[in-house]
Amino acid sequence: MAFTLRRRKKSKFQQAADGSMTLMDHLRDLRSRLFKAVVAVVVGMLATFAFATQIQDFINAPYCDFYAEQWVASGNDLSDYSCDFNVVGPLDNFLLHLRIALFAGLLVSAPVWLYQLWAFIAPGLHKHERKYTYYFAAAAAPLFLAGATLGFFVISKSLQFFLQLSNSYDLTVDLTGYFDFVTNVMLLFGAGFEFPLVVVLLNVIGLASAKRLLSWWRVATFLVFLFCAIVTPTPDPFGMTALALPMVGMYFAAVGFAFLNDKRRARKDSDWDELDPDQASVIDDEPADVGEPEPVAAPGGGDVAVIEEEPERRDRIARRYDDDAT
Repeated sequence: MAFTLRRRKKSKFQQAADGSMTLMDHLRDLRSRLFKAVVAVVVGMLATFAFATQIQDFINAPYCDFYAEQWVASGNDLSDYSCDFNVVGPLDNFLLHLRIALFAGLLVSAPVWLYQLWAFIAPGLHKHERKYTYYFAAAAAPLFLAGATLGFFVISKSLQFFLQLSNSYDLTVDLTGYFDFVTNVMLLFGAGFEFPLVVVLLNVIGLASAKRLLSWWRVATFLVFLFCAIVTPTPDPFGMTALALPMVGMYFAAVGFAFLNDKRRARKDSDWDELDPDQASVIDDEPADVGEPEPVAAPGGGDVAVIEEEPERRDRIARRYDDDAT
């Protein structure tokens, strides 16, 4: 009875990693992962559409709270206050709810579409590169969230400055413009908090050592304050400083990590420090003694046949091997 061994089929990850996947297979895999990511975003968008009003109220809170305080300070009852925005078209509010649901759906479905993106890119990375990618992804999310939270805090404080300047006018803010203003500042603050990851990446891949990064601190500080001056919504220095100081602090924290990484890398390479890269290694070219030939059994399993050689032939063969060795 004959048994056949069936070879285990490789997964798509293994095929992409060892290069056996064809170009068309790569395109089909990309199409499949994009489809799954889009489906996840659409499902998240539909699931969060019911909470769009609550999310919009949270974003509108800095504007509405300011005028609510003004309303109460004027001696009016808070129950009679309504937060008014200007709406240009009849579909503006509905379209804004769709945008809010889309942003919320992207956040809710982030584990799915980020995994699909990672699964497509990971086969092209080495094992240590995939390990570093896990660390960067784990640190990027909380840093972005912290930056977005700080951006919303800066907006809530800076709006008081802007709205107090127009206290003598009947101001009605455009609903879509206000939403774009708030979300753009939050995104820019979140992106600014990813700056230390770029610094760490430069050190990890070997483009900049810790000493070089530390020598760049003046340039880095200037660029940080310039970036903050551009993205902060207020002309006063307080909002700019609120973003610049954490970014500068995280830069020095990244430089500290770079020093630790360089020290770890130096310990790993310490065994090779004593070797001169311009010196050739020593090669032992002395011929080894192979000894006397051993008896060889006959192919049929019979008596052992001893191969004997003439002394002259044996010496000739020995000299030939010595000549080849030299």
